[in-house]
Amino acid sequence: MGHLPRMVADPWAFLRTLPAHGDLVTVMIGPQAVHTLCDPALLHQVLVDDRRYDKGGPLFDKAREVLGDGLATCPHEVHRRLRRLVQPAFHPSRLPGYADLMARQIADVIDGWQDGQVIDVPGQTHAIAAGVATTTMFSTRIDPRQVAATRRSVQIAMSGIYRRLLTPNGLDRLPLPANRRYDQARARLHRTVDDIVTRACDGPGTDHGDLLSTLLAASDGPDGLSPREITDQVVTFFVSGVTSITSGLAWALHMLTQHPDLADQVHQEADDVLGGRTATWQDWPHLGLTRRFVTETMRLYPPGWIFTRKVTAHTHLAGRILPAGSVLAFSPYLLHHRPDLFPEPERFDPGRWTPERAADIPPYAYVPFGAGPRKCIGETFTLLQSTLVLASIAARWRLHPVPGQRVRPALRATLVPRRLHLRLEARP
Repeated sequence: MGHLPRMVADPWAFLRTLPAHGDLVTVMIGPQAVHTLCDPALLHQVLVDDRRYDKGGPLFDKAREVLGDGLATCPHEVHRRLRRLVQPAFHPSRLPGYADLMARQIADVIDGWQDGQVIDVPGQTHAIAAGVATTTMFSTRIDPRQVAATRRSVQIAMSGIYRRLLTPNGLDRLPLPANRRYDQARARLHRTVDDIVTRACDGPGTDHGDLLSTLLAASDGPDGLSPREITDQVVTFFVSGVTSITSGLAWALHMLTQHPDLADQVHQEADDVLGGRTATWQDWPHLGLTRRFVTETMRLYPPGWIFTRKVTAHTHLAGRILPAGSVLAFSPYLLHHRPDLFPEPERFDPGRWTPERAADIPPYAYVPFGAGPRKCIGETFTLLQSTLVLASIAARWRLHPVPGQRVRPALRATLVPRRLHLRLEARP
């Protein structure tokens, strides 16, 4: 079983021990050798050469079952073409329109909160993230009855990826209840998106201001996106957006309750900028502290905490010979918790991200969105949404921890907290 028992028991504690063994450490997941990158300079070497070190390995093999060949999981030979075609969906000129849609969805959720109510935090952040993803991607093209089913499908599929990653070969094909739920959720998610894309392709070519409109525009011409490719991109952006926002926001709200002095500063900034209303695009440049709060949360709890790559050609790395087919792994969580890269790494300190202090952080030490040619295309979209949500909540609500709960990460593909509940107090 190799290191599998330790990975299952507490993968994050296990990862923190690896840098003491070198810059490239071999971990055994059952019979599979996984060479783990523990040094940012070594990670830079790998991520900039995405031809030699391609997307692949156990994690991406499982992720492709859900995401298909979306931009996050597609092989090198098609990535540059897809990124060029998809890039207009995330052009800065579209962000103000996306922010308007975000503000409406944020208000829809937090307007329903009640003073004294105890909320399931991951459930509420998932509702916000799914609402934003639905409107920014599909505008009004999705039937409201499909929204709840789609949200549930994403939750089941993403919790299943990590479980299947650690499942011995063959067991993931048995008709077990968990496998059936996973297969049904994955199929339901793709059916829903296929239906939306098919109806959109058959309709008039109107730009609804959503992401799907830009993907449909990229389908024109012989080199354009095919319907299958559009579906894979939509599923990728929907799943990635919902899961990363759900995780990052949940931890950020938890951090507000753990650091009352910082929470007071976030509340004060929200009062100064928003005056009790929901944050909009115009507020984004003025929410510097809130943005640093989000950035530090993603350092301490990066939503995507581990990734894999596959070596495509015989190579030398860190003084070792790696044959083609070798599997590499890198963990933002591991790098973000190295004390030589981030002094007092377990201390929550948004001040690390002031321009003066951030300049001292080594390149490729902070990688919640990856880096190099395969860096997440939705980085700004994610930071914008997270900042607007956190500021909007801080403007109207103060959060209090519920006594007796132990907040820990759940064993999933994204680093989401398990059983996090907070009590709401309306701010005057």
